[in-house]
Amino acid sequence: MKKNKSNNNTIALNKKARHEYHLLDKFEAGLQLQGWEVKSIRAGKCNITDAYVFIKDGEAYVTNINIQPLNQASSHVVCDPTRTRKLLLHQREIDHLIGGLERQGLTMVATAMYWKASWVKVELWLAKGKQAHDKRDAIKDRDWQRQKERVMKHG
Repeated sequence: MKKNKSNNNTIALNKKARHEYHLLDKFEAGLQLQGWEVKSIRAGKCNITDAYVFIKDGEAYVTNINIQPLNQASSHVVCDPTRTRKLLLHQREIDHLIGGLERQGLTMVATAMYWKASWVKVELWLAKGKQAHDKRDAIKDRDWQRQKERVMKHG
C-alpha cells in the first residue's frame, strides 16, 4: 500500500517577517534537533514567529523556535521548548552572515521551516528593519495592486 505524499512540505511560516523587514539575502540552513523535537515537528507543534539568529564563536545559532513536546514522546527526557539550536551552514555562508550582521548592521530572520527529504530546513533572510512609514507605503502599494487587478478583471 502506497502512502499519500502531500506536496506541502511547509512546517511553519513567519508571515510577520515580510511586514517588519526588508528581506535582502536568502539562506537555507539545516537544524540540529533532538529526537523528541522531530516527533513534535511531525505532529505540527512548532512556531517560528519570534525566532532570531545570532553568531557565537564562528557558529550560527537560532533561538526562540518554539517546539512543544508531545506527552508520549518526551516522558524520559527533559524538554526545553525554546532552547537554542545550532544551524548547519557552510563556513562561507557563516562568513557572509557575519559580514551582514556586524558590518552592515543587518539582522537574520527565520521566515519558514520545511521538510527537504527527511531533513528539517529553515529559510533565513538577511534583513533590514522597516520604519513605520515604510510599512505604510507597503500597505498602500498592496492595496493599489489589488484595486488594479479588480479593475482589469471586471474591465
